[in-house]
Amino acid sequence: MKPEEILKKQWGYDSFKPLQKEAIEAALAGRDSLVVLPTGGGKSLCYQLPAAMGGKGLVLVVSPLIALMDDQVAAAREAGLMADAVHSNLQADKRDDTYWRLSEGVTELLYVSPERLLAGDLLKYISGRVILAAVDEAHCVSHWGHEFRPEYRRLTEVLDQFPKAARMALTATATPEVQEDICAQLGLRSPLRLIGHPDRPNLVYRALPRRDQLAQVLEIARRYAGSGGIVYAQTRKDVERLAEGLKKEGISCAPYHAGLNAGDRRRAQDDFVNERLDVIVATIAFGMGIDRSNVRYVAHANTPRSVEHYQQESGRAGRDGLPAECLLLFAASDLALHRYLAKKDVDLPPERERALERQLREIGRYAVSPVCRHRLLTEHFGAPYPPAETVLKECVFEEAFCKEGDGDIYQEPDRAQGCGACDVCLGETKSLPAEEALLTAKKALSAAWRAEGRYGTGYVVNLLLGRVNDRMTANGHDQLKVFGLLKDSGEAAVRSWIDQLIVQDFLEVTEEGEYPLLRITEAGRGLCNGRGAVRLGMPVPARVKGRKKAKALKGKAACGLGVDQELFERLRSLRRALADKAGIPPYVIFHDSVLIEMSASKPETLDDLRGIKGIGEKKLEKYGRLFLDAISGRLKQPQV
Repeated sequence: MKPEEILKKQWGYDSFKPLQKEAIEAALAGRDSLVVLPTGGGKSLCYQLPAAMGGKGLVLVVSPLIALMDDQVAAAREAGLMADAVHSNLQADKRDDTYWRLSEGVTELLYVSPERLLAGDLLKYISGRVILAAVDEAHCVSHWGHEFRPEYRRLTEVLDQFPKAARMALTATATPEVQEDICAQLGLRSPLRLIGHPDRPNLVYRALPRRDQLAQVLEIARRYAGSGGIVYAQTRKDVERLAEGLKKEGISCAPYHAGLNAGDRRRAQDDFVNERLDVIVATIAFGMGIDRSNVRYVAHANTPRSVEHYQQESGRAGRDGLPAECLLLFAASDLALHRYLAKKDVDLPPERERALERQLREIGRYAVSPVCRHRLLTEHFGAPYPPAETVLKECVFEEAFCKEGDGDIYQEPDRAQGCGACDVCLGETKSLPAEEALLTAKKALSAAWRAEGRYGTGYVVNLLLGRVNDRMTANGHDQLKVFGLLKDSGEAAVRSWIDQLIVQDFLEVTEEGEYPLLRITEAGRGLCNGRGAVRLGMPVPARVKGRKKAKALKGKAACGLGVDQELFERLRSLRRALADKAGIPPYVIFHDSVLIEMSASKPETLDDLRGIKGIGEKKLEKYGRLFLDAISGRLKQPQV
């Protein structure tokens, strides 16, 4: 069978997503490849389909996400593949069965952690059978990447044992520099480079100054009440505080961080992935491996450590292609804490320290620049924005879900005014005019200059706002000309401008003694003396009339034309009951997009179901009758 025929038969899709076919053809031809596709771009199919070609050999997949492997195996088996996984958490009875299938040559697709592969004992079971060695999350091999894993640097020791096997490196996030490092470190031989456009058009990005962390997180959680959401925080203490605050407001959530025992972490993750829990609150420094497809929002209560981290973590929203929102709450103190934690217990090599400082500057600039967020993210990864040719049409913001015959079922948002899908282009954040930005910056810098670098950010803010207190009076600073220079701007705006000046290197926070101090830099002095340029932005108050808003995806499904919401919920209940019985996540059975199309078209026969994207022959045979009965009303209860 041809790849297109297998795609339709086993996965239920009529056509490949961009660059999937090229990656598959390279693998089948024995050619190495570097595959960079955004989250939701279908990376896993690039190595799963070659395994489904029948009798070709074994596809080996190296993945660092042990928590995900069993779910990935379950999803592959649902599509009709004989898949297995080998990792340190594998139970003894399952391990014996897995090794038996490997020894008998039954396994078509094998997931393995890098540590387990490097142990060497697997080689006797797989040598001579490997036709493709796929390295997932390949950015982990790069010193310049955001999740460097030393064991990835040793993978070529094993890959060289399969000289005839094609090598495929896959990742969602890689700058041009990281791409070069991946090719070098994994020993890719004249690789075909398949670099997809990094933009995620179905995501709405917002980057706002952090004012009241819990209140701002609560706002987005309430906006998507009853839907899946992930909240990232910087410390365990923040995670616990936010999770408790959300619970008090009646939101179904749980904390997740390295300080919890393994059982509590596993329970929280399982409940979230299996949709028994709406929200999970986690540390941004702790890898989660969340693969739930219908996450409607990701909120960063603190700034992540790099743009790469942000792209990876925010990318967990809207994996099903439906609209989703990504919120980042920024404060410059987050960057200082990242720097402190990275250097706390280890002396960083010079190249890692340089990479860290560059990453902190870049994520800071993304968070405070009054520039289209989609453009900033896209250009960070070396791609133009908007794309020269639109290749993804999976989303709609103004009206959700619109059936269009046999073509794509989602429409693109209107991008006449910028991207139409971020706080800047939606008019929620505006850029100050150049002259006003320069004057505002000079006022803030003058206050820091007059404070002589002996005080922290809070003190300088009070100085600019003209707040009299005993300390201010004792220092005589209430008599300075800079006292109250920005009193009409409000504390939120002043704090945001100071953060923006820090990110642009006009101010710096230094750690001397017990408290961090705010100081003007040489570049800041130069700006005050007429050298250089500055950009400042500020959020537009919510009460401003005429402000455009991106519509949230209502409830748990698209709310637009033709969707029977009650039927969707009934199908969702059936899916959960089936998943619970099988011990697999609901998305492994069907994504929300499949249930949405069922709810809109209300198929009556198996042939009708066969026409819905995402329903392959095995799933049709296994679940078709049950879902048809639920649609017709013959199956009233979801118990199966």
